[in-house]
Amino acid sequence: MTAAELSQALPGLRDQSALDLVRWAIAQAGGRAIVSTNFRPYEAVLLHLATQVQPDIPVLWVDHGYNRPATYRHAEDLQRRLHLNLKPYLPRLTAAHYDATRGGVPEATPENEERLQAFSKVMKLEPFQRGMRELAPTVWLTALRKVQNPNRAGLDLAVLDQSFQTLKVSPLFHWTDAQMEAYLKEHHLPNEWDYF
Repeated sequence: MTAAELSQALPGLRDQSALDLVRWAIAQAGGRAIVSTNFRPYEAVLLHLATQVQPDIPVLWVDHGYNRPATYRHAEDLQRRLHLNLKPYLPRLTAAHYDATRGGVPEATPENEERLQAFSKVMKLEPFQRGMRELAPTVWLTALRKVQNPNRAGLDLAVLDQSFQTLKVSPLFHWTDAQMEAYLKEHHLPNEWDYF
C-alpha cells in the first residue's frame, strides 16, 4: 500500500469498528499479517479480535526473560483460550546472564536513562527486530492506543512503518480503558495487571 492509498483509505477507516479494522488490515496483508503482544494489560482484546479474523495469525512476542510469573501464566492462559500461534523471540542473552554481566534491570530514574536504553536495546529491541525480519509481515497489528502516552495522540490508527516496510494498524487506537474493560467482560477474557 502506498502513502497516497493509505491517505485515501484513512477517513473511511476511522468510522469502522475494531473488528472491521482488523478484517480490512488482514485483507491488505496478502497472507503476511502478524499481531505483536507483550501480554500487558488489555492485550487480550487485540489478540481476541485478530484470532476471530485469522485464527492462525502469527503472534510475535518478545520474551525478555524479566516478566513476572503472573504475566507468564496469563500468556499460557491466553495461548490455550485463543489457540494462539505464538512466535516467541528471546534475547541473545538470558536474564541471568544480563543480571550477572550488566547488573540487571536498572531502576527507572532520570540518572539511569542510559542504562535503561542499553537494557531495552539488548533485551527488547534486538529480538523484536529479529522477529520482524524473520516473519516479514506486510501488515502488523498492534494494541497501540492514544490514551497510553501523550506522544501517541498525534499518530493515527494506520501508518506506513518505514523501519519494517509494513502497514502498522492499531484497531484499538481510539478506545478508552472503559471500552477495553467492557470488551474483556463481554468475551470473558482475563486481564493482567502485574506487568513489568
